[in-house]
Amino acid sequence: MSDENRVIPRKRGRPRGSGEDRAGVRTLDRALDILDLLAGASGLTLSEVAERMELAPSTVHRLLSTMAARGVIETDPVSQTWHVGPTAFRHGSAFMRRSGLIDRSWPVLRRLMAATGETANLGIVNGDAVLFIGQVETHETIRAFFPPGTRSALHSSGIGKALLAHAPERTLRDFLRDRELTRFTPRTITDPQALIEDLALVRARGYSLDDEERALGMRCIAAPVFDLFGEAVAGISVSGPLHRMTDDRLAAVGQEVAQAARELSFDQAPQGGKGAGKG
Repeated sequence: MSDENRVIPRKRGRPRGSGEDRAGVRTLDRALDILDLLAGASGLTLSEVAERMELAPSTVHRLLSTMAARGVIETDPVSQTWHVGPTAFRHGSAFMRRSGLIDRSWPVLRRLMAATGETANLGIVNGDAVLFIGQVETHETIRAFFPPGTRSALHSSGIGKALLAHAPERTLRDFLRDRELTRFTPRTITDPQALIEDLALVRARGYSLDDEERALGMRCIAAPVFDLFGEAVAGISVSGPLHRMTDDRLAAVGQEVAQAARELSFDQAPQGGKGAGKG
């Protein structure tokens, strides 16, 4: 059979590089950009996402709805803001297991508990809160207890303030913009400027202090854990009752916590040189 009469079989499926393929990749790219945007903020409305992404609100709504259906993001029905969802946390947890943070934290948490006599905790940012992902309890009868999965407000928790103090300036601005800082006790910092000043003190001394700001009679001291890129990705803390976490112990316990955080940090980052101040 001559070449001109030979029948060439047609391949099944769409041609490579078809318009439909490119559209699918573009949609995925936009969805991942939105996830990255929400991960760096403390909650954004649909219009804010649309503005920052430079997309039509209708397009953003379709993307948000699809991602929410899979649990990658979620919305707060009261504030109408969007946040990273539990599925994204599950994916992030898989990375942390691979990176070894949780596994590496156990001996450090145990040593910290033994050195201070107080409950040691590991937490990460989850939306506008701290999510506790690990804990080694003290043997004392009266003790703090934050089981894995417990969430606590960023502005009133030791780990939350340690992470806010080392967050990029834009993240801190997003967190404070149009946000009411909930008062949990008479000692909770609810004034944004006062919180900013407190975060500057955190950076200067290398550890944060929740001084009965979440619960009366309890104190928490925390320090940030840095990743390979120098970003504060987790926090380590000790929590205990006021009658044991006395004023004269705070500096010594703070140094123990800061040292434990340095042990967990991938880049051994100094505790005063990262975070807020970066755009």
